[in-house]
Amino acid sequence: MPAPTPTSKPAAKPASKPTARGTTKAPRKAPSKAAGVKADAKAVAKPAKTAAPEAAAPAAVLTISSKNYSSWSLRGFLLCRLAELDVAEARVSADDPAIRAELLLQSSSFLVPRLDHEGLRIWDTLAIAEYLHELKPEAGLLPSDRAARAHCRSISGEMHSGFANLRSALPMNIKAHHPGFKVWAGAHSDILRIVTIWTACLNTYGGPYLFGPAPTLADAMYAPVCSRFTTYDVALDPRSRAYCQTMLALPAMQEWTAAAREEPDEMEELDVEF
Repeated sequence: MPAPTPTSKPAAKPASKPTARGTTKAPRKAPSKAAGVKADAKAVAKPAKTAAPEAAAPAAVLTISSKNYSSWSLRGFLLCRLAELDVAEARVSADDPAIRAELLLQSSSFLVPRLDHEGLRIWDTLAIAEYLHELKPEAGLLPSDRAARAHCRSISGEMHSGFANLRSALPMNIKAHHPGFKVWAGAHSDILRIVTIWTACLNTYGGPYLFGPAPTLADAMYAPVCSRFTTYDVALDPRSRAYCQTMLALPAMQEWTAAAREEPDEMEELDVEF
């Protein structure tokens, strides 16, 4: 009988390779399943980026009519800008009979501008101004000095209730320009009175605005007059002309004027060739 073949021994594991310094490196261990699961869990747990929230809509709404023709709408707009109140605009068409009558000076009641803010509805330009002053006194719509504040209210009230001849003779029309326009005699006294008011304020408070270095309620009230004087080429003394240029260069005034020039609607009654 042949002798049984001896069982072969398993081959020995090769020794670790010596390193350059004579030491041996331990063999690398394969990553465990647990480590892989942990890494996957981290990847899943990483929160996804969310989109930035949309900006909130303005809390106030200013209702206006034509930017080309409505001097009162312009005053309300300037007051909100000077007070830095973020407002959305709501437009009432000039085709609305009540608004048309107002623009043509055939209405004793002014429906625009109107400010809706935090559940309150405020109409009439001076009422809006007083509300904004209470809301944001730091904006300086009224001067801090008591005497100057009384003066500011007085000339603003005079513009609010007076100068009827000026309004009818030189209606607001930003898009129009009438070089050499002959002003109706009845409006001359109104123009003279306005220039007298401006001169007194600029001399007293130093300009460039009526009550000093920053625009106030009074400037908002007289801003449409600056536009009218430009439209109808009214001759002014150098200081009054410089004041008009200062007002027309005001960023809010520039914004309004640009929008007025793009306005499509027209009223033939106010676009007649003089």
